[in-house]
Amino acid sequence: MNDVLLIALFALLGAAAAGLLGAGVLRLLRHRSLVVSLSVVAGVAVAAMLAGTLTVAWAMFLSSHDLYVVTTVVAMAALVSLATAVLLGRWVAAHSRELTLATRSFGDGGTFAAPAGQPTAELAELARELAATSAKLDSSRERERALEASRRELVAWISHDLRTPLAGLRAMAEALEDGMAADSGRYLRQIRTEVERMNGMVGDLFELSRIQAGSLTLTPARISLYDLVGDALAGVDPLAREHGVRLIGDRIDEVPVEVDGKEMSRVLGNLLINAIRRTPPDGTVAVAAHRSDGGVVLSVTDGCGGIPEEDLPRVFDTGWRGSHARTPPAGAGLGLAIVRGIVEAHAGRAEVRNVQGGCCFSVTLPAA
Repeated sequence: MNDVLLIALFALLGAAAAGLLGAGVLRLLRHRSLVVSLSVVAGVAVAAMLAGTLTVAWAMFLSSHDLYVVTTVVAMAALVSLATAVLLGRWVAAHSRELTLATRSFGDGGTFAAPAGQPTAELAELARELAATSAKLDSSRERERALEASRRELVAWISHDLRTPLAGLRAMAEALEDGMAADSGRYLRQIRTEVERMNGMVGDLFELSRIQAGSLTLTPARISLYDLVGDALAGVDPLAREHGVRLIGDRIDEVPVEVDGKEMSRVLGNLLINAIRRTPPDGTVAVAAHRSDGGVVLSVTDGCGGIPEEDLPRVFDTGWRGSHARTPPAGAGLGLAIVRGIVEAHAGRAEVRNVQGGCCFSVTLPAA
């Protein structure tokens, strides 16, 4: 038993010396190729075995012939180990270069295509993660292009919508100044109407800029959804009468919500005004609210005839109007974008779907 322990001790000392030397070499070559590192590892393994064997052989005073035989066996093992390490290192390094080139392509704006047959599980996992990241980047780029197109479209439409009333205001002001207005009262009322419309447009732009800049500050309070909807319906009732549209709000559950009353009133107002303006005379706009598994759902259903399926994903985009009209009631395309921004600031979501005869806008908020 003592001899076994002694042999183990001598073998450990020799192997430890070789291991320490190999660790130092690995540290010096840590920035070199993987082939070099694997060759060093293979060399260290064989050197540790050889050092342990030689130490034990020296302690046991083996014959020269026996020592020669052991050394030859270890040398053959070292040769095979080194060749295997070099082949493995070259294989892994080649696939790593392929992965690097593929990664560079989607970093430059392309799409990542993972090389087939990754040699290790780690590289395969890395390729999957890079493919997932590439898909997210593609989606982000597409979204950015769509947003940029919406911004350009919005600027063009806003410029038109501001230029038209400004030209009219200038003409009416000049007529009043020159004393050419036969009915000055009508001119003044028209000027007031245009100023109020422009003020609303500027207010929408300011609200949207706060939402997009992340500076929208909410003051949540516990409010009954029944009271919130009732106030919104009362506010848009004159507009509904003017357009000959019936308002229905008899399916409102008295569900409490924790929201900013002012901002949610703006959400409901935008949805109702949009629904009333898109619904033909003698049509109906219905409001409903109920509790669901996902929270509290508030919906506004109109009679607009529906939205084309290809336009449904763009309904809440900035500048989307649903038509190419440049005059009221088309608006500036900001109302629904504001709705989505305010709802998402409340940790909710806004959705739209087509129903028979129109479409249904739904807002889901966390339950109080």
